[in-house]
Amino acid sequence: MTDIPATPPAPSPPPRWRPLRWSIALCLLAGLVGAGFYLHGHDDYGRAGSWALLSGAVFGYLLQRSRFCFFCNLADWFTERKASGVLALLAALAVGMLGYTVIYGAWVPYPDAGFLPPRAHIAPVGWHLVVGGLAFGLGMALSGSCLSAHFYRLGEGSVRSPLALLGAIGGFILGFRAWPFFYMQAMADSPVIWLPESWGYTGALLLQASVLAVLALVIWLRAKPEPARPPTPRTLTGILRAVFVERWPGVVGGVSVGALATAVYLRATPLGVTAEWGRLARLAGSRFGWISDTLPGLDSLRGCNPVEAANIFSPNALFVIGLVSAAAIGGLVAGQFQPRKYGPLHLILALIGGVLLGFGSLISLGCTIGTLLSGVHALAVSGWLFGAAMVAGVYVGVQLMIRIE
Repeated sequence: MTDIPATPPAPSPPPRWRPLRWSIALCLLAGLVGAGFYLHGHDDYGRAGSWALLSGAVFGYLLQRSRFCFFCNLADWFTERKASGVLALLAALAVGMLGYTVIYGAWVPYPDAGFLPPRAHIAPVGWHLVVGGLAFGLGMALSGSCLSAHFYRLGEGSVRSPLALLGAIGGFILGFRAWPFFYMQAMADSPVIWLPESWGYTGALLLQASVLAVLALVIWLRAKPEPARPPTPRTLTGILRAVFVERWPGVVGGVSVGALATAVYLRATPLGVTAEWGRLARLAGSRFGWISDTLPGLDSLRGCNPVEAANIFSPNALFVIGLVSAAAIGGLVAGQFQPRKYGPLHLILALIGGVLLGFGSLISLGCTIGTLLSGVHALAVSGWLFGAAMVAGVYVGVQLMIRIE
């Protein structure tokens, strides 16, 4: 693919670093397990806190091992017609959609009764999702990843991700300042469209499955052949290497993410990674007087809302800590913890892209995970609208980056 560069090649780490890498990875793993037990027995966190940390760790490991990155996979398709990554994204949407529907059958047996499923990310459908999705997609292209991928790339030693995440704080603050306008003009009177209310579970499931199937068929028919993966040697060393060193097939990551999303929703809240980052931006903005203390409607809407935490660490903060830690473990064990050098232009673009990521996340009440993934899983039109705008933003951003390169 054209070097945009989302994941530029890096040299293999010197063998002498292997004992150090493994030692750090084992310490991180021990710390995660110990923290999980500590939180489980803590009065303020309990099982919910432990689950947030450990489920975040599983999510981070899945992202790192399978390169489950919305931007990378979309950019591979737009520039080289590689289908495997996009098909992995569609697999994650399909599996999670099926899992959510099973849960809905028990929780909300009559979808036309006027009650939305608890905690599901079903947002108002308005033009704010188009603005947010376009901004987020363009931010992905400029910074090289979406927010969830920037978090897992922290665990791989990325030097652009800290700048993008710092820029996202500024983007959230800009979003807070613009929030009253967007809420009053685009959200307050917009409908909340949950497909099962009109189509029933069977109809909604078939509708979304048909769209995913058509997308998968078009991608598959227009794709260019990709090199076949070498077969895994049927030895213990070969199997261990396939699991802990080699990148997993994209479809394995997609199916696993969809299954994890179902488990997380059943146990806690839908997958999302931006609530804590937005909360920190809200605290900073309020302290310095940059944003208003009154943000109409924000705390009542569904999504990755940046609400105040009852404890020092919110559940979403614990989830992100687990994500970054487990991604670091995966990167260290696989020899993929490799900081890369970038020129000043790429670092500046990472910061600007981060601002767009934060702004788009706030306006859309989530990102590729909280709004797109969890929204489509929830059978919500909001997820589809954001996703379509985001893909358009990525396409524009990819063309722009090709010209800059």
